[in-house]
Amino acid sequence: MVSGLRNCAYFAATVSVTAILGSWSASAQEQRWVQIEAHRDLDVALDAARSYDARIGSISGFQLPSDWYAISVGPFESDTDAFAVRRQLRAEGTIPIDAFVSNGANYLAQVFPQDADAPRQTPPPPAGADTPDAPPPEEEVTLAEITPEPEPAPEPAPEPEETLSQAQASERLLTRDDRVALQTALQWFGFYTLGIDGAIGPGTRRSMQAWQADQGFDATGVLTTRQRAQLLQDWQGELSALGMETWRDEDAGISIQLPMAMLRFDRHETPFAHFDEHDNSGVRALLISQTGNNATLFGLYEIMQTLDIVPLEGTRERRQNGFLLTGQSDSLRSHTVAQLRNGQIKGYTLIWTPERDAQMARVLPMMEASFTTFGTTLPESAGPASLVQRGDLLSGLTVRRPEFSRSGFYVDANGTVLTSAAAVANCGRITLDEAYDARVVARDNALGLAVLKPETPLVPLAFAQFQQDGPQRGSDITISGFSFEDMLTRPVLTFGRIEALNGLNGSDALIRLSATVQPGDQGGPVFGATGAVVGLLSANPQDDARQLPPEVSFAVPSDAIRAFLRANNIAIGTARETNPMSAERLTRVSGDVTVLVSCWN
Repeated sequence: MVSGLRNCAYFAATVSVTAILGSWSASAQEQRWVQIEAHRDLDVALDAARSYDARIGSISGFQLPSDWYAISVGPFESDTDAFAVRRQLRAEGTIPIDAFVSNGANYLAQVFPQDADAPRQTPPPPAGADTPDAPPPEEEVTLAEITPEPEPAPEPAPEPEETLSQAQASERLLTRDDRVALQTALQWFGFYTLGIDGAIGPGTRRSMQAWQADQGFDATGVLTTRQRAQLLQDWQGELSALGMETWRDEDAGISIQLPMAMLRFDRHETPFAHFDEHDNSGVRALLISQTGNNATLFGLYEIMQTLDIVPLEGTRERRQNGFLLTGQSDSLRSHTVAQLRNGQIKGYTLIWTPERDAQMARVLPMMEASFTTFGTTLPESAGPASLVQRGDLLSGLTVRRPEFSRSGFYVDANGTVLTSAAAVANCGRITLDEAYDARVVARDNALGLAVLKPETPLVPLAFAQFQQDGPQRGSDITISGFSFEDMLTRPVLTFGRIEALNGLNGSDALIRLSATVQPGDQGGPVFGATGAVVGLLSANPQDDARQLPPEVSFAVPSDAIRAFLRANNIAIGTARETNPMSAERLTRVSGDVTVLVSCWN
């Protein structure tokens, strides 16, 4: 095997060393080389070989039939690898622009490395011959004696480059498919950004000119025959390196193009088909497939943002029947798309490391253009969205967890949230439903209230309507909150009643409830029988010397809440309904109004 490259940085951006270096024992017909230079003088050739070898490694020198000496890098196992390396080294200015790929058929004796630097020796005397006192004069051994094989036909010299008029003439002979292929290749490398229409107009001319300048050619805007061949070869080489192929998953009901040279299918685990990285590529993928409705879709949208594979920085776009999530950090990138159609949620996620940015920028449009759905979905998971635990839904993926989570509720159509002041104390970052960043805009530590505003526009499905009259002692109440913090995607309802209209010390700033609640419920709305909000569940008073019974809880009454919100110029709604709200409707309303408030540090 060829020794490792001394400076593999020249190759890392395109092809891994282990993937491109061929075997020395391979037959000449299987080898490919990137021929850098040729020199008539052997000493000049050896100096050049040493210089290149010190910079990029894996350099060899060979005698040619013309008695010149070729300096080449390689060998490689395929044209794809050789062309990819040639393009990378030319782009870096490491090798001349006229370096070309050779199959080595006209390479004779090897003169570099090492053996070519040793002094030429006379052949040893025949066995049994007398050894003279002084060595006989040196007799130079010719390369022809070392290599007795018949000389292969010399490789023809490259044809001279076309003139501009000749390039224009050859361009006029292109078919529409030829022109489409050129536009596609130019688009792949980022030079062409318009639609693929097979017409060579001003946009295509500009992209050709930019490609020529990038490659070191005269920027005429008209590609010669040789330049077109090089562009298409480089494009096909990249496609081959990525291994783009259509993956049709009959179980998930998804067909999509994926870079299968970098991926390997691992398993189905609802709602995902998992693809792990292949050969340490740093690329992974998920196919998303499950039955559901909007609640399921939005639950998935919220939960996926807690995954380690979705970094915090990026686009968060929730639509009526789909969503887009992108994430980026110093070590990871991801892109997720999902859609809801006919009761089926389907989509995909691509995850990669930053050094793959340029390649994945080309892969993602191909995935998007090829994504189609059919048939059914993967088997259903452990229940509807309101009951699914994160561990079930996320199929073993690593979840990013907040320090703690509490509850809150929307109080207007702009996404303003009211919560407990303790829920957002000393938080480096605050999120709503783990999907939207928020900030504290008002606080009353005496009442234990805080108002949050989302950093990005947010329109809730519903917001609280406050009871106009004060709460009544002995009336039934329903508390909506995330009792299990971020473990469930929907709030839990806890039932109880109002025991007293003041606190244990007689303060009218609290009402006392009979309801067994959890810390995650704090900040959640307390609903009366009509579905109007009669209070906000607060934290129990701190008393290290006493332990209250578990069913004793407290809430800030609605009149104190209304006064606090009005003082901070927040418009609120007042309930006018006097009839009791059904349990089914209250469950739906509470789920739309209640918000998971998470504290991150």
